[in-house]
Amino acid sequence: MAKKKRGDSHGGGHGWFVTFADLMGLMMSFFVMLVAFSTQDANKLKVVAGSMRDAFGVQTEARYAGIVESDGLPTRPRLKNVDHIQPEDASNTPTPDQEDRDRTSGAKIKVDRNFALAAASLRQALQDMPELTEMSKHIMFEETKQGLNLEIVDQDGRSMFADGSKVPYDRTRRLIEKLAIPLKATPLRVSIAGHTAAGFVPARGDYGAFDLSADRANAVRQILEREGLPPSHIFAVTGKSDTQPLFPDDPSLAANRRVTITLMREDPPLPPNLKP
Repeated sequence: MAKKKRGDSHGGGHGWFVTFADLMGLMMSFFVMLVAFSTQDANKLKVVAGSMRDAFGVQTEARYAGIVESDGLPTRPRLKNVDHIQPEDASNTPTPDQEDRDRTSGAKIKVDRNFALAAASLRQALQDMPELTEMSKHIMFEETKQGLNLEIVDQDGRSMFADGSKVPYDRTRRLIEKLAIPLKATPLRVSIAGHTAAGFVPARGDYGAFDLSADRANAVRQILEREGLPPSHIFAVTGKSDTQPLFPDDPSLAANRRVTITLMREDPPLPPNLKP
């Protein structure tokens, strides 16, 4: 019976010794790499970092937003109303400028609401006056940026004032008296402007179309104030002559002879300390 020889199963060396030798080789390589990196200059390190950044898809260009340009410099030479505030000192309290802007915005909304209500009330008041039905053809409404225009116009063969006179007819006076009721109920001011049609021939040389249109506007103001409209509600009384015809294509048309009562749409005054 043959005997088994001892000692040839590991090729002349122990398995644990071969594995330890491999580990020592790896550690030596790692040590050499560390030494090599520690002696690299800054430029070479940037090259290595760039290679890693490209490999992992990192963004290569920084983009700045707001008032900072791509070179990191502010676009404005200075900032207004900017203080350095520590995070612990920050507050949710609005700045004085912001409070003024909010107050102005709120006031404008209130003015727009008051104007809409006053305009609707004026229209409704006229509709609720059956005695004005016969005068409805002499009343026109037009909304503009300045406000709501109520036009008291002449019609062919039916004028609101005597020819060349500042004195209104009785029907015109009654109409203006009725208009005073809704006008004095609104807090908004009114502007009154008189107009003539083209081709007006004055009765005398020292009394022209501007004089006549201004006198008619002033006559309307006097009636409104006599019926209770406060003088503080009068924004302006002017005579326009024939410079602003209601129908520019036919400036001699009778309807261009009119008195315009404008319910003013006024912006609220700016606070004195509000900075642009």
